[in-house]
Amino acid sequence: MEVVTIEKRTFSYVCERFTEFAKRIDSLCSTHTQKVEKWLDSQDVCLLLGFSKRTLQYYRSSGRLAYSQIGSKIYYKSSDIERIIVESETQNQSPKQIMPYEKN
Repeated sequence: MEVVTIEKRTFSYVCERFTEFAKRIDSLCSTHTQKVEKWLDSQDVCLLLGFSKRTLQYYRSSGRLAYSQIGSKIYYKSSDIERIIVESETQNQSPKQIMPYEKN
């Protein structure tokens, strides 16, 4: 075992700097916390969207819906599900072309 000795003044300086560093880290951590996103399984998504399991599989395989798989269980981010809902609302509300009636 090796013993290192330092002056009391140097030790106090190191302790002060370490305390300042710890305060800065705490400050950064408290201001930059990330929102924890909720994950849903396939059954939850099918119930929310009114999809069958096959439709949900189509959305996965076509790349329209991102997913993560752990073992045989598949999970989806709630933000991705919200995006699908918004997109379907937008598509359903798009103005339809009304052709004027012409009598021949």
